[in-house]
Amino acid sequence: AVGALGGSGALLVLRVPLGCWITALFPTPHPPLFCPFVFCLVAADDHRDLCFLCRIFSFLDVVTLCRCAQVSRAWNVLALDGSNWQRIDLFDFQRDIEGRVVENISKRCGGFLRKLSLRGCQGVGDNALRTFAQNCRNIEVLNLNGCTKITDATCTSLSKFCSKLRHLDLASCTSITNLSLKALSEGCPLLEQLNISWCDQVTKDGVQALVRGCGGLKALSLKGCTQLEDEALKYIGANCPELVTLNLQTCLQITDDGLITICRGCHKLQSLCASGCCNITDAILNALGQNCPRLRILEVARCSQLTDVGFTTLARNCHELEKMDLEECVQITDSTLIQLSIHCPRLQVLSLSHCELITDDGIRHLGNGACAHDRLEVIELDNCPLITDASLEHLKSCHSLERIELYDCQQITRAGIKRLRTHLPNIKVHAYFAPVTPPPSVGGSRQRFCRCCIIL
Repeated sequence: AVGALGGSGALLVLRVPLGCWITALFPTPHPPLFCPFVFCLVAADDHRDLCFLCRIFSFLDVVTLCRCAQVSRAWNVLALDGSNWQRIDLFDFQRDIEGRVVENISKRCGGFLRKLSLRGCQGVGDNALRTFAQNCRNIEVLNLNGCTKITDATCTSLSKFCSKLRHLDLASCTSITNLSLKALSEGCPLLEQLNISWCDQVTKDGVQALVRGCGGLKALSLKGCTQLEDEALKYIGANCPELVTLNLQTCLQITDDGLITICRGCHKLQSLCASGCCNITDAILNALGQNCPRLRILEVARCSQLTDVGFTTLARNCHELEKMDLEECVQITDSTLIQLSIHCPRLQVLSLSHCELITDDGIRHLGNGACAHDRLEVIELDNCPLITDASLEHLKSCHSLERIELYDCQQITRAGIKRLRTHLPNIKVHAYFAPVTPPPSVGGSRQRFCRCCIIL
């Protein structure tokens, strides 16, 4: 039997003696790339055939399932069966999604739904999510990033009905307060990943309540939670020994005391973002080196008090480092690069933007280091005024290098970039060259300006 949808394609299904099925897609008239997956309608009175068709439907995305549901009544029943709707991502339809859509989905999917993304669906509010929580009690992954209408009432509903919840994203849900964290602590003890970035009403009291009931947290993003102080980190360090990922970007009140507690209590830490935490010093790097040997990602952009001394301790103890963002760590010199080249063979991404003391010699050591030939993929050197074409020569042997940033490196030339590309033809080079100063005017002594300047 052959079934078709919109004349764009058909799937032939043949019954063979051994009870197996052979399938072949026949696109008409367009190439397969543009054909929706369309299936045949098998005999409705054969239970094995129905199970087979249900199994096929389980691999389809939301859009294709909806198309299949329009073929016939039998297909409608099978395509909209809750067992086919275990993972739903509505981000592409965010402008059209309203509360009633979520309510209908929850009633259709019921206990089958495990993963739902409503990222950016600003039309969804507390009432819809209460209905959702009541109907989908087996939900494990829920993304509400950017659902700005939701409040603490949503977390109360999740706490009451969704005890199996493991991953929850509430980033940019700015109405969320400490009450939400208290509710999650009481009703979602299996929670492993929580993102409350930019929920700036959250304070240390909310964090304290959260970690008391969710001690198994592995990933916690607190980016932009500007009210958090060191005491909040002390609660995390004392109650979350399984923590692997922590994001504290722009938590401006954080100091060494809080982060040292994290290092001492969370020995499994692999990723730390403290960018913008301008109060931290080398004491943090020493604590990471002594307590967190599995560290793979460190982002400390704009932490201007960090020096070579701290990074030396870090590099000598954290040999699994893969990504480092050191933008505007203005005190570091070539000494840091020498230590990284010796002790960090897995380094893939390194940002040195605005590190104005870095020179060609530091890049030479990096280019000859253990990570250079097979690992290093991205290096950012924009606004490093001492870098010259010699640095590009030192990076020629980095065969895995995919991108290099060279904005406002005044001593880098087009010729140097061209020579680098002869060795690394696929590399992306981002650079800017200021306009050439115009020649002096004939017969005049008027002051000359670059073309990029405006005379006021």
